[in-house]
Amino acid sequence: MLLKLTPSVPSFLPSRNFQQPLLSNAKPVPHFTSIISVSSNNNNSRNVIVCGLRKIYGKRPPSKEAIRVIHSLKLAKTDEKLDHVLNSDLSRLLKGDVLDLLSELQRQNLFHLYVKVFNFIREEPGYNTLLSLYSDMILLFGRHKMIDMAEELFSQVMSKGLKPDTRMYTEMIGAYIQVGMTEKAIELYQSMKESGCSPSRLTFMILIRNLEMIGEYELAATLKEECFEYVEFPDKFIREVEQKHPGKKEMSQSRMKVSSGR
Repeated sequence: MLLKLTPSVPSFLPSRNFQQPLLSNAKPVPHFTSIISVSSNNNNSRNVIVCGLRKIYGKRPPSKEAIRVIHSLKLAKTDEKLDHVLNSDLSRLLKGDVLDLLSELQRQNLFHLYVKVFNFIREEPGYNTLLSLYSDMILLFGRHKMIDMAEELFSQVMSKGLKPDTRMYTEMIGAYIQVGMTEKAIELYQSMKESGCSPSRLTFMILIRNLEMIGEYELAATLKEECFEYVEFPDKFIREVEQKHPGKKEMSQSRMKVSSGR
C-alpha cells in the first residue's frame, strides 16, 4: 500500500441518517488498550495503536442523583421504560451530573445505554454545541468498529456549522486506524491541518506508530519531521514514539491531558 501526504478533503458518507445502533449482542470492549488486533478481508490480522491511550472520563465520581439514574437505566429492560427514565429522571439532572453519568456508563462498558443518553441530549441546548460530547461518542464508535456511525456523526457536526477541534479530528483518525482505513486517516490529517487545527502529540503518536507497523516508514519519517512544527520538545517526543510500547508514565500523561480538556 502506497500512501502520500497530499492535501485532500475527506469524503464522508451521509447517505444514511444517524440512527441508534442495535447493540443487544454487543460484546464488552476492554478499556485503555493501546494495542489491538484487527482482521482484514484476507483473514490476516495485524496490530494497531489506537486512541485507547487515555480515558474519556474524568476523576470525579457521579453524584448520588446521577447514580440513581444510572441504576434506573440499568433496570429498564424495554425501550418504553428507558424512555420514561430519560424523560422523568435524566432530564432533571444538571449538565455536570449528566456528563458524569455518561462517564460512568463508559467506565462500566454500558455502550447501549451510553448511546441512548447521547441521542437523548445531543440536540438539547448546552449539549448540542459541546465538542467533547461528540468526540467521546466518536471514540466509542471507533472502539466498536462502527466506522459508518463515526463518519456520520463527524459529518453532522460540520453540517451544524461547528468546527471540529484537535481532539475530534484525532478521535476520527483513530477510528479509521482501528478498522485499517489508513488512507482515510491520512486524508483527515491533511484536512485537519488545512482547517487550522494543530495536530497533537496523540495525533502524531497514533499515526506514526501505525504507519511503521504496516511498513510505511517513509511516510512515518515525514510525519516525524512535521512534529518539529507542532510538538513541544520534538526530539524527546520522537524518542517516546519510537518505543515499542507506551510506558505507564506516558499513558498516564495522555489520560490526564485529555481528561483536563473536557
